[in-house]
Amino acid sequence: MNIKIIALGKIKEKFLKDGIDEFLKRLGPYASIEVIELAPIEIKDENLIERVLEQEGEKILSHIKPQSYVITLEIQGKMLSSEELAEKIASLTNDGIGEIIFVIGSSCGISKTVSARANFKLSMSKMTFLHQFARLILVEQIYRAFKIIKKETYHK
Repeated sequence: MNIKIIALGKIKEKFLKDGIDEFLKRLGPYASIEVIELAPIEIKDENLIERVLEQEGEKILSHIKPQSYVITLEIQGKMLSSEELAEKIASLTNDGIGEIIFVIGSSCGISKTVSARANFKLSMSKMTFLHQFARLILVEQIYRAFKIIKKETYHK
């Protein structure tokens, strides 16, 4: 299974980068994983948010193949338990899906075109997280999903 995480913005805090790197390393035996960091566009005028989101969306979509299964992280998405995420990944693998792409938008969200391209919209919580935290939580949950799928100890 190939997994890509497309995220707007870089991780600057060392403790978050270390945590993300640790889970990316742990994922190695289970999947090929790649993080694509795209530079967000600075919003100088709040009236231009939709236009900026569309420009960011074009950058995101340029990294997505037509056959890729896309999961966007969205506030209005569906919340899943760790077990349900594991079932989703296992089901996609059994269906012959070769690549799952998770998309984390900017602090203003994601464009309507990227949301429309999504095969599944995932909400991490009703709470709001920094985008950098969302990336750490996501890679940990992907790792946890593979441990659940393989019936290995980690998830309790």
